[in-house]
Amino acid sequence: MLPPVRVAAIFAILACVCRAQFKSTVPLVVAPTTVTDSKGHYIDGLTPDDLILYDNNVPQTIHMDWMLYPIDLVVAVQTSSNSGAVIDKLGGSGILFTQLLAGEAGQTAVITFSDDVKVHQDFTGDPDLIIHALRMLRKEGGEAHMLDALSQALVMLEHRPSGRRRIILMIAEKRDRSSQAKLDEVMERVQRLNVAVYWLTYSPMLQPFTVRPKTVEDTKPEDERIKTRQCALCPGPDDTPVSPDLGPGGGIYAIGELLRLRKPDLSSLFTRTTGGHTMSFLKKKALEQTIQFVSEEVHRQYLLTFEPKGGKTGEFHKLRVVVKDRPDLLAKTRDGYWAVQ
Repeated sequence: MLPPVRVAAIFAILACVCRAQFKSTVPLVVAPTTVTDSKGHYIDGLTPDDLILYDNNVPQTIHMDWMLYPIDLVVAVQTSSNSGAVIDKLGGSGILFTQLLAGEAGQTAVITFSDDVKVHQDFTGDPDLIIHALRMLRKEGGEAHMLDALSQALVMLEHRPSGRRRIILMIAEKRDRSSQAKLDEVMERVQRLNVAVYWLTYSPMLQPFTVRPKTVEDTKPEDERIKTRQCALCPGPDDTPVSPDLGPGGGIYAIGELLRLRKPDLSSLFTRTTGGHTMSFLKKKALEQTIQFVSEEVHRQYLLTFEPKGGKTGEFHKLRVVVKDRPDLLAKTRDGYWAVQ
């Protein structure tokens, strides 16, 4: 377990926002905020006068940006040896990322990570390319270099045009396996670039029991599969059953998984600090529902910004937002930021 001082250090520092994106020449704190009622329904149509943002319980003068910024989305998928069932579920989900989450003017990229990080599709607005990239995913190794994947996604987003929202969607476990990148450095960079991180997580132990039985035909590469018999004498699909993919399994693997529980929960660290969301899923339908939930939240957020008033370097500033005279409404924003000079 990381010591308290180290845990504090990994929370990134003040987000610096480019002039083109938020029309400011000074560093700003950006607080993506969602407002819901008691039933979880989103509340639209609020103005800056309706909201109060507190920085360490001190109300701030806020700016609410009215522009609908195009989205640059990086989908990062864990493809380690225990991720086969999740990869299967993603095969038909590409359209959800491009049409619902990135949106009409958005662009999406796909990367994977296990022992290495690979770019399978650079930024594109073509949904067919994203669908193809996801359908071609295969298990690639035994590790799960999450921090390395986040670092690669940040490099890709940093080179995108200004004036666009930056989002990383991780589809992975909660804890890293053997990354080279340092947690505090990645956390600092993710906030300096004003990137929102969303995390869809799962249990590798349970996932193998949630997919349909496979045949030999299913295990072939996508472009080699026989969909239907083309003629009376032509070979048809090979429907021979194959053993279920239960991942690494074994007692040693289970012990290792228990030891990994002592590592930081990256899903919580990154989503809470950047204003994103962590959600878990088991079956394919639940995966699709989580993608839809994230999409709706992203497109219903109020982008609040304010100029911080300083503070001691390394001091954590707690943020909260309330709706004036409406205690029945719940406003959710990022947990806070660490001040720097």
